Amino acid sequence: MLSVYPACFCKEENGYSVFFPDLNWLSTCGDTLEDAMSMAIDCLAGYLYECQKNNELVPVASEITTLSVEGQLKELYEGSPVPSHFVNMVSVDVCSYAKEHFEKSVKKTLSIPAWLNKAALEQGINFSQVLQEALLTKLKLH
Repeated sequence: MLSVYPACFCKEENGYSVFFPDLNWLSTCGDTLEDAMSMAIDCLAGYLYECQKNNELVPVASEITTLSVEGQLKELYEGSPVPSHFVNMVSVDVCSYAKEHFEKSVKKTLSIPAWLNKAALEQGINFSQVLQEALLTKLKLH
């Protein structure tokens, strides 16, 4: 399912800043406009993916024609002139994006003693699952 949110792209000295007004002004940046758009897609996908994983409600996207960003940009730039900017819609299929970027498995080659391999095989141990669980525990992510 495609998710579409308006994003404000601000031209900075060395690139672009990108803000999502509907998502508590979630932000990212890029060196070029193309890079900023790519980063905006990644940022939006990551935010929505985490919301889905945590069963959090996601704010409804504003209509681009009704969105006003001037007041918030003035606050964000705290007295400095607001840079030139435009609002554009950013879209992403979160499920497809997550499969490619967040959930994609990578193959790892490792070495263990032969006796340990034999004992694990005899007990039908899933090596990938054990490694994932051990890494999650070691990294304190589990």
